[in-house]
Amino acid sequence: MKSLQLFFSAALSLGLLVSASLCSTPVQAQEKGLTHKEEKRRYIVYTPKSYASNTDKKYALVLNFHGGGMTMREQMLYTQMNKAADQFDFIVVYPQGLGNVGKQDWNVGFGTSYQDGTDDVGFTDSLLNQLEKNLRIDSSRIYATGLSRGGFFAQRLAAELSHRIAAIASVGASLPVPVEKNQVARGEKKPVGVMIAMGTADQVVTYAGKPDGYLSALATYEYWVQQNTGKVRDTAMETKQNFNRDPSDGTDVEITENKTGQFHTSLVSINNGGHTWAGADPFNIGLPIGKTSNDINLNEIIWQFFQKHRR
Repeated sequence: MKSLQLFFSAALSLGLLVSASLCSTPVQAQEKGLTHKEEKRRYIVYTPKSYASNTDKKYALVLNFHGGGMTMREQMLYTQMNKAADQFDFIVVYPQGLGNVGKQDWNVGFGTSYQDGTDDVGFTDSLLNQLEKNLRIDSSRIYATGLSRGGFFAQRLAAELSHRIAAIASVGASLPVPVEKNQVARGEKKPVGVMIAMGTADQVVTYAGKPDGYLSALATYEYWVQQNTGKVRDTAMETKQNFNRDPSDGTDVEITENKTGQFHTSLVSINNGGHTWAGADPFNIGLPIGKTSNDINLNEIIWQFFQKHRR
């Protein structure tokens, strides 16, 4: 996934844009920290504009995890989820992975021990405890999303923190094989809302999957349908939507959703899309990350999915 790391390093190298996005809302976006297992961890918390005045209201929370080699600031700038937080009234938090500059990561079992490597699941659990203590969080509406490695990690959270997280959306990422194997070994089948959003032309994390690495987008969808319903996929229980709002961008989008039971499963297939966040600014500087679709605003699609789910 070096191309993703190089892409964001180059596209955001000025750094001033990121700093400006923080400084422009000094009260709403703040960098915080906590210590988990003697490791100092950091995160950015963004509260929507309505938060200060609605003192009796509890807010939904979205955790937004960056891709491998990226930073929490880059994730905030690229996904622009703060705008959606203001529009739909939720709190969004951008955690920072551990590692040296350009190698910040999340433990999903790639290149590190799944069980004995960095305890990112425990960090997330501790982070939720701190956020619930310090902010007015609706504990029944906690969600997670992420890009690339962050999307893989959201899948792990769906498997291991489903008692706290109601739904996840993994972008440019499917189900890691280590997560699947660990889930089978544990024998747990806790339902959780799962959305998978992937470009069919993604060359960084391929839509077709990678043997012994991660499942295909379709196999991931089918896995979570069975986890959530106890049954194999039944196309009669699905709805489909198609979007092609910008014919000039070279992409179109198909959304397949299984709505059986309380927790739904959704597959957002971005035809000809690359390793990108649909609706985001296309910071394409010539690296092979592929096309950015303008046919949907992915933040809105994710929120529409999240708000159907409560824990």
